Amino acid sequence: MKKSLLTVILKYILIGTGAILLLCLTTYSWAYLSFLRGPAAFEINDYHPFRSERVREKYLEYYDARAEDWPSDSEDKMITTSYGQTFVRINGSADDPPIVLLPGGGATSLIWKNNIEELSEDYRVYALDQIYDFGRSIYTRRMSGPEDYVKWLDELFTELGLENNINLVGYSYGGWVAGQFLVHYPHRLNKAVLLSPAYTVYPCSKEFEKRALTGLIPFRYLAKSALFWTCEDMVQTEDGIRMAEGRLDAISIAIRSFKPKIPISMTVIPNEELQHIIVPVLYLVGENEKLYSVKDAVDHLNMIAPDIQTEVIPNTGHCLLLTYPKIVSEKILEFLDQ
Repeated sequence: MKKSLLTVILKYILIGTGAILLLCLTTYSWAYLSFLRGPAAFEINDYHPFRSERVREKYLEYYDARAEDWPSDSEDKMITTSYGQTFVRINGSADDPPIVLLPGGGATSLIWKNNIEELSEDYRVYALDQIYDFGRSIYTRRMSGPEDYVKWLDELFTELGLENNINLVGYSYGGWVAGQFLVHYPHRLNKAVLLSPAYTVYPCSKEFEKRALTGLIPFRYLAKSALFWTCEDMVQTEDGIRMAEGRLDAISIAIRSFKPKIPISMTVIPNEELQHIIVPVLYLVGENEKLYSVKDAVDHLNMIAPDIQTEVIPNTGHCLLLTYPKIVSEKILEFLDQ
């Protein structure tokens, strides 16, 4: 009797273990096919980088409707590099010094719409759709690491006719890209602003990494959970919730429209490289940042690289670009005008 019961228990243990292994294998295969290879992610056709011509038309219709809020005096350009075509919105006088704006991951140039008028009063502003993200830019090569991002930007700046006096501003993931360019091509920059940069100056928390990974799974509930956690301070008001829901709509439509591809892993700039940065840099962050401890990040910079200027905006967090766009613009301009 006991032997028979033990046999049954072992049988169910083996079945359960097999089921778990099968689930793991299926999940890995799905992840590999969806993110490492993707459905012809690098097959260049008439609708690349979209999944089909139908979703391309639908996405661009949605994108262009959102772009109607952008100032009407903008000039749009599609710039060709060895990595593909980059869509750029240009505002301001051609005689003014340049500012280049890099959006956060999953966002486009349109995330700067509430900053562009103030920034372009005395500067020539170039707002990009990142080459390997959502928007109108079209990648034709795999971005394998940070070296590809900095080469892409270097080529792009040359094609735009920008000389070695560029003011570079990057937000979140774009802040990480800006940090990498800052380290590898400092001679091309006048000043740099790292706006709530992911990693770059300090490691992100395990909780953020977990939320970020689950947010990549194409279910709105998971994306909402990740966004509302990251922008917890913003979603305490009705206006903030509306802004967050708008971001979710944009992300959901984009995920359904674009061929999936694996994102580039972000890293912190090593201390020895931070110490040797010669370009004037502003690290601008909200006090309620959720990616990492702001106090620890500021203390780290003050100790390792005291020449990097740090400033903390109160009563906001990672979504400070949406909650306090005017203050962000003012802080950027104050720093550039010094």
